[in-house]
Amino acid sequence: MSSRKTLMRNGGGDSNSIANMVTYATTKYNADKSKVFLVGASSGAMMANVMAATYPDLFAAVISHSGVPAGCFMSQSGAVNAWNSTCSGGRSVGTQASWAKVARDMAPGYNGPRPRMMIMHGGRDTTLAWANYAEMIKQWTGVLGVSGTPTQTLQNAPQQGYTTYLFGTQVKGVVNPNLGHDIPIIASDDMAWFGL
Repeated sequence: MSSRKTLMRNGGGDSNSIANMVTYATTKYNADKSKVFLVGASSGAMMANVMAATYPDLFAAVISHSGVPAGCFMSQSGAVNAWNSTCSGGRSVGTQASWAKVARDMAPGYNGPRPRMMIMHGGRDTTLAWANYAEMIKQWTGVLGVSGTPTQTLQNAPQQGYTTYLFGTQVKGVVNPNLGHDIPIIASDDMAWFGL
């Protein structure tokens, strides 16, 4: 998530390797490419956001549990395993347009469909700060061309203590102000997002 190679389509980094695995599996097993989904938590959520930006054509929908925006964690040194305290601490703040540009620039020239995005975060996250939730919402509403203002707010959904924010049909935010970094995965909500 932090190396320049990973943050570029066909850049030769980890995102490229994951894309090759997905392409190999869908081809070898004749998988329905409209039903390829991606879910990640923590560093997996960071990579899920990177994959949605670098290879949007491979995934129908993505879910990020406790992550950061695509491109946020980039290391100034370009090191693969560098920690970015500015990003993790929620101090990388941009506009909807600037975050959307970061994501779009990871797949230069790509103008095709992009995956639907679900962003889930806990308000007491001290590993990847709560502020990152708002930055991810800015990024993906910008990329998908929808308003950053929710079209619908659902209290106690999908469970007691959670609030769900819908940004049309393309972006969904799910928050719980009382949870930290390790938020429970609510499988039924995830499967509903995937249409399964």
